[in-house]
Amino acid sequence: MANEKENTDVLENVSVEKPNYESEIIRVIKGNYSPKAALSKLEDYHGSDIAQAMDSLTLQERKKLYRILSADTLSDALERLDDEEAGAYLNEMDLKKAAQVVSNLETDAAADILKEISKEKRLLIIDELKPEVKENIRLIASFDDDEIGSRMTANCIVIRENLTVKQAMSRLIAQAKHNDNIATIFVVDENNEYYGAIDLKDLITADSTTPLDDLIVTSFPYVYAHENIDDCIEKLKDYSEASIPVLDNSNSLLGVITAQSVIEVVDDEMGEDYARLAGLTAEEDLKEPLGMSLKKRMPWLLALLALGIFVSTVVGSFERVVETLPLIMAFQSLILDMAGNVGTQSLAVTIRVLTDENLSFSQKLRLVVKETRIGMFNGLILGLISVVFVGLYIMLIKRQDFLFSFAVSGCVGIALLVAMTVSSTIGTLIPLFFKKINVDPAVASGPLITTINDLVAVIVYYGLSWVLLIQVLQLA
Repeated sequence: MANEKENTDVLENVSVEKPNYESEIIRVIKGNYSPKAALSKLEDYHGSDIAQAMDSLTLQERKKLYRILSADTLSDALERLDDEEAGAYLNEMDLKKAAQVVSNLETDAAADILKEISKEKRLLIIDELKPEVKENIRLIASFDDDEIGSRMTANCIVIRENLTVKQAMSRLIAQAKHNDNIATIFVVDENNEYYGAIDLKDLITADSTTPLDDLIVTSFPYVYAHENIDDCIEKLKDYSEASIPVLDNSNSLLGVITAQSVIEVVDDEMGEDYARLAGLTAEEDLKEPLGMSLKKRMPWLLALLALGIFVSTVVGSFERVVETLPLIMAFQSLILDMAGNVGTQSLAVTIRVLTDENLSFSQKLRLVVKETRIGMFNGLILGLISVVFVGLYIMLIKRQDFLFSFAVSGCVGIALLVAMTVSSTIGTLIPLFFKKINVDPAVASGPLITTINDLVAVIVYYGLSWVLLIQVLQLA
């Protein structure tokens, strides 16, 4: 029993370290293994691990890796990288291997990666491809980047509607050799028009005498290739299908968009919205030229500069208030910061809610009321806290009398309540207004809302100071 307890204690103290697959892969490539031995050691690693290791290898070591690994494994690795990096690695491969890798890529990924390599090499690779692969890549490349067709793939199983279950199984087996998206089988008529879809499980378990039409789901979701990604993204998110068919304007089946592509589309769109919230016209990356970054940021900055000058002009109009009660200047940033914060919060909530295209007027009205109430109650709580602490600060640190101290802190508290309430309302109404006039609500960026709320806060704070402290209480 003592030995068992001792062994248990030893096991509990052993820390399990996560395997460092990247360093293992690098060690194999840098070693003196024969190609066959190296392949046997590398073929079980995930494409993501191989992709991470590639950046740590020299050009010669990567070329060794390209020769050792199969085209299927390399294509899996390239799909884990961004298009620019994947294109650079594809450009390093010899022509034959590059063509094999492209043939194994999802069609949309192949089209995107090929755009990143030199035109001369790209044309040579395309010439090496099989005719059907060439045609599919050219089809994907024909769509604009903001159209859903640019994200589809031809990797899917397609059968005719007038088959028997046995014939459908034969078609499935024949096509599965070249396509791995087999969870759903898509059905077309004699004119290649989309008819419906069959779940793989239903087809496998169906009796051979069952009419194929009984298995076809004709209400299966679909999208059109020329649809804007922004317009159909909600439709894609609402369905948890492994792949969704993509049609042309004649309702012919062109390909499918997979669940992985849907995730990438949603991620890209969220990134673009985040960029707009930051006041940018598009996302930036580390490799983007300085001039391009300036071009993206400058339009918003110029607009915000104009607004900022206007805010400064408004502050200047309260010069007499500041001369009479200079102490109130100390609390200006408190009012401005809190008003900007709650306005930005309401903006973020509203943009998230507006992803639902079917919101009714009453639902939008409830959203405005809810955000206004949240701003009001937050302002009330924070305003009361400010009254106490600002009053004590003025009385104890600035050595002012009780009436003066808490009159000023009371003005700060009321201004905070009003500014936060109004800012929450503005942060909700502006994106709703943009949505109404068919402008992307994400352009109602955080900096824009913050600047507008600064204007509101300045007017509220100094206006209240003038009315309450100078005119009513005559503290000057």
